[in-house]
Amino acid sequence: MAKASSRLLSLLLRLLAAAATLCATVIMATSHDSTTLFGFTLDAKFQYTPSFEFFVAANAIGCGYTLGVLFVPPTSSPSRLVIVLDVMVAMLLTAAVAAAGALAQLGKRGNSHAGWLPICGQIPSFCHHVMGALICALVGVVAYLLLLLHTIRTVLSPLLP
Repeated sequence: MAKASSRLLSLLLRLLAAAATLCATVIMATSHDSTTLFGFTLDAKFQYTPSFEFFVAANAIGCGYTLGVLFVPPTSSPSRLVIVLDVMVAMLLTAAVAAAGALAQLGKRGNSHAGWLPICGQIPSFCHHVMGALICALVGVVAYLLLLLHTIRTVLSPLLP
C-alpha cells in the first residue's frame, strides 16, 4: 500500500511538472507584441533574446524528459539514473527561470545606470505572456523540487533505521 501511494505521488508530481513546463513553453513561444513609438515599430518576440530562447528550450526539454520518464519502470536498473537526471533537469529549469526572470525584471523596470528604459509600458501583452510563462515554469521547478525530495526519501527509507 505504501509503495502504491508513493508511486502515485511520484506520478502526480511528474504530471504536474510536465504540464507546467509545457504551459511555460507554449506561453513563451506564442508571446509577441508590437507597438509604434515615435514613428518606429517596436517588435517583441521571445526569439529576439537568448535568455528567452534558453527558457523555451529548457522547458521543452524538461517536459519531454518528464513525459519520457513516465515509461521507465520504477524497479528497472535505469530508474537509478532517473534520480540523477531529475536533479539535472531541476537545475536546468532553475537556471532557465533565473535567466528569463532577470530579463523580465529588466524589461519591467529598466536600468537607469545603463540608460535602458522599461519596455513593458509600451508592449504590455508581451510582458504579460512572459509573466505567465515564468509563473508556470516556477510551478514546474517547485514540482521538481518536491519530486526530488520525495524520491530521495523513498530511496533512502530502506537504509534508515
